[in-house]
Amino acid sequence: MKPHGTLLLVDDDRQVLASMADWLKDQGYPTDTASSLADGKSAVDRRTYDLVLADIHLGDGDGFELLAHCRTHHPGVAVILITGYGTVEAAVEAIRQGAFDFLTKPLIDEELLMAIQRALKQHEVLEENKVLKAQLDMRFGMEHVVGHDHRMLRVFDMIDSVADTRATVLITGESGTGKSLIARAIHRRSSRRDKSFVEVACGALPETLLESELFGHVAGAFTGANGEKLGKFKLADQGTLFLDEVSTASPSMQVKLLRVLQDFEFEQVGGTKTFRVDTRLILATNEDLSRLVAEGRFRQDLFYRINVINVELPPLRERVSDVPRLAEHFLHQVCEDSHKKVAGFSEEAMRALQRYRWPGNVRELQNVIERAVLLGKGEVVGVDDLPGSLANVGALSLESVAGQSLKRAMESPERQIIREVLEANGWSRNATAEALGINRTTLYKKMKRLGLEEMAVAGRT
Repeated sequence: MKPHGTLLLVDDDRQVLASMADWLKDQGYPTDTASSLADGKSAVDRRTYDLVLADIHLGDGDGFELLAHCRTHHPGVAVILITGYGTVEAAVEAIRQGAFDFLTKPLIDEELLMAIQRALKQHEVLEENKVLKAQLDMRFGMEHVVGHDHRMLRVFDMIDSVADTRATVLITGESGTGKSLIARAIHRRSSRRDKSFVEVACGALPETLLESELFGHVAGAFTGANGEKLGKFKLADQGTLFLDEVSTASPSMQVKLLRVLQDFEFEQVGGTKTFRVDTRLILATNEDLSRLVAEGRFRQDLFYRINVINVELPPLRERVSDVPRLAEHFLHQVCEDSHKKVAGFSEEAMRALQRYRWPGNVRELQNVIERAVLLGKGEVVGVDDLPGSLANVGALSLESVAGQSLKRAMESPERQIIREVLEANGWSRNATAEALGINRTTLYKKMKRLGLEEMAVAGRT
């Protein structure tokens, strides 16, 4: 039994387009047509297709641009590229960029049918896997961690690799980057998921209370200790203990933490009984611990003990491509919680969100979106719903452009925008061109003019 699916056929030769579409329909495949790159993009944005068959040479662009559009905006759609000028190099490039197959004209009926059936079968399997993965993610805790930037994808890979181990994990990153979310995701994707996840903000407690909080105390251990209290290490036995802001721990507390990490044994404050626990430890800091070690403010032996697996979260300003996804995610959350109906963001508002540097990172973005939805009156979030610091960001001052031509004045912000989008997309030119809404040739010319070509080759800033 052959796989079924809805097809989109894209070719600028209308005669070939019509005859091929009729033939595909006769074979039992519902088929829509588009005669240009623009029409093809519009079609896949408007309707869900299982497979796109596109000629490489289109009047207003090429099939590679349609492939890039599908890969970015509709990754579940399989794409087969077709050309009358097939070369090995073109075929390799098509597969490298994510095409399912590459066919040359004149098309052989049996070969085309086989390619379609293979593509639809793979699409069916991928959709089944996507449903299963979504179910697992909803259960095991990655549903709130949003990110498609290449650096975040590496974080997700690391989470998958270390989650179901006992290895101590150190999460580093600026305040507001989501360290607590990552810690919870690691716990929920481990075999300890059904046990306790216990979080302690070390910086929020003075040393005497922190020791009691972590290790517990016996009755009479200090003034006010009227009864026995179990500490967080004991409460997290067989589960996970997350220590946030570990850099704030005092020297004496660092000694106690070192002993627990070596033997997972401790005594309650004021007690003599030794407790042994099976606790997975995850720690986080927004400080550079290696610098604190060099300054004598953090024990070197403790640093080596906790820095087994380091998960480094990039600041939001370095993953601009994730801003729209995060903004939509928070918009949906706020609308669901507040029962408000807001459809999305205006283009001007989204541009402002992407230009802003986000010193408070993801947490700041979440607060901005919540404020905009709750206080806004429109069906979409507009630039007027955003704080003034966002609405005015990136504006050129009169002094900064004095004595310059418009073209020269625009070079600096244009270079900065292109560079940031390149970095956010791992220096992928195809993805960057798609994100900026320009074709690859235009992007190449701009990069060369703005001195970004060598950076792209080096793949670094």
